[in-house]
Amino acid sequence: MPIKIPNKLPATETLQNENIFVMTETRALSQDIRPLRILLLNLMPTKVQTETQLARLLGNTPLQVELDLMHTSTHQAKNISQEHLLSFYKTFDEVKHQKYDGMVITGAPVELMPFEEVEYWQELCDIMEWSKSHVFSTFHICWGAQAALYYHYGIPKYQLDSKLFGVFPHTVEYKNPILFRGFDDVFMVPHSRHTTVLRQDIEKVPELKILSASDEAGIYALMTDRGQQVFITGHSEYDPDTLNNEYLRDKNAGLPIQVPKNYFPGDDDTQPPLVSWRSHANLLYMNWLNYFVYQITPFNISEL
Repeated sequence: MPIKIPNKLPATETLQNENIFVMTETRALSQDIRPLRILLLNLMPTKVQTETQLARLLGNTPLQVELDLMHTSTHQAKNISQEHLLSFYKTFDEVKHQKYDGMVITGAPVELMPFEEVEYWQELCDIMEWSKSHVFSTFHICWGAQAALYYHYGIPKYQLDSKLFGVFPHTVEYKNPILFRGFDDVFMVPHSRHTTVLRQDIEKVPELKILSASDEAGIYALMTDRGQQVFITGHSEYDPDTLNNEYLRDKNAGLPIQVPKNYFPGDDDTQPPLVSWRSHANLLYMNWLNYFVYQITPFNISEL
């Protein structure tokens, strides 16, 4: 089934070239199907890249998905045109009276700041509170996961001695978790962050269960009992060249940055990177959409 996205969204051409089944708003009007309504709160400065990455994964499932894009109104994005935001994005005020089957909250490059000092923190808190009554399942990524764990459960983040940067092996800890159905015993996930959350803090919260972790990268996935809230600390959605672009950006700026681990063959940055996480990324989002959204969300979305 296709993902339904706004007419003329830049991601459309990219996804069509990758054989992702895309349906524009115009064509979707003729479909007699109730699609899953997914809201994407895109906190990344590279909005076009991020919306494309997530639309690719959300669209590569047997389900029809209708994607709404949202940005914060209390922060002025600097790396995207206002024309793009006005054409394709909504603000919280524009969607807060609606209900959604699922929601994705992305990461953001503000992890070294205390949460309360982030310009849009209060707006994000309002959105996260709203999600508990207006969204059936919310999927949080990287800093978005740390922010939600702090807001909902008081779990702090801690600064790492050096940036966690690369692609790391992970295992599933929780017995037979539906979110990881079909996963291999060991699977790879990209990470790119300066902060982390600790197991001992999470284990103090009875509402949360840890699903997956890595010896090097720490806790990777956790969720509430029925999957209303899912927290992912890595970046399974990353493109093949995302880590390389971040690496070259920091290296050319003279910032202290190590070669991303397990990304280039033999960690040799003169070689093209190897993608080792794509299949599990697709399976992760497919499982979330199927088991935690489609299978149990009410057909009449107003009953949420």
